[in-house]
Amino acid sequence: MDIGSTIRTIRKRKNITIAQICETTGLSQGFMSQVETNKTSPSIATLENIAQALHVPLAYLLLKKEERMSFVRKDERKITTSGPENLKVEHLSSTKNVKMMLVEFPPGAATGAAPHAHEGEEVHIVIKGKVYAVQGEDAAAFEEGDSFSWNACTPHLVRNIGDDTAIVLISIYTENENGQDLI
Repeated sequence: MDIGSTIRTIRKRKNITIAQICETTGLSQGFMSQVETNKTSPSIATLENIAQALHVPLAYLLLKKEERMSFVRKDERKITTSGPENLKVEHLSSTKNVKMMLVEFPPGAATGAAPHAHEGEEVHIVIKGKVYAVQGEDAAAFEEGDSFSWNACTPHLVRNIGDDTAIVLISIYTENENGQDLI
């Protein structure tokens, strides 16, 4: 963990001096310097005092970099295609286990020729257009604003049944971290 660098980054961003932290926490400047350079590891109680002085939650100081907020700007989205119909997939944000994407379905296009299954759980919201979704023996038509979800281990399929391109926001949760194509 790189807690010291996190503390230093927050302190500098908030224009707080080491002296101000020490005044608030009662710690010595030498100790704070060692903490910020990762030469010593403070106790949880000391970290809590430092967090209070920085006006941040203690939990934030304990997060690994990959656990912190990440973002994808609209013009920086990764765009791929999926399935035999080459559906356009815009990859939005993701965490270790959750992926969120916008999928464009041209009229008549589907996630495949036949229902397919994979690991995970999916939540869908129709942003534009009309789609028909099938999972096992369940099936329904959905329009803009409608949402549906399922356990993806049961074969499923989504097809555009409208005359215009349908756009569906899909969030997929999986236990594993691999980046396989799940659409």
